[in-house]
Amino acid sequence: MSELSQQVCEACSADAPTVTDGEKQELLKSVPDWELVTLDGEEQLRRVFKFKNFAQAQAFTNKVADMAEAEGHHPAILLEWGKTTVRWWTHKISGLHKNDFVMAARTDIAYQDMQ
Repeated sequence: MSELSQQVCEACSADAPTVTDGEKQELLKSVPDWELVTLDGEEQLRRVFKFKNFAQAQAFTNKVADMAEAEGHHPAILLEWGKTTVRWWTHKISGLHKNDFVMAARTDIAYQDMQ
């Protein structure tokens, strides 16, 4: 289990700083299967998770949604046959916060638990 996944998400306000380029590169080492993408001008973390069928992808999607709701930090989730795409970013700051990397690490663990 990654150390990052054990960290607590911080309350985030609209004036919270986004992670620096150096922090991003360091944090990405803990979630190497995630990619940095920019959509609508906002930098985000994205990963596609593969499954054998729709039911497994749906179960994973629900697991991530429950985890997100418990933290009050909500990703974009796309459910398709045999895959789920998850994107984490902090809406309030229109970019990446350390919380996004924490939740990406937790999402990885949720996926590992289903394998």
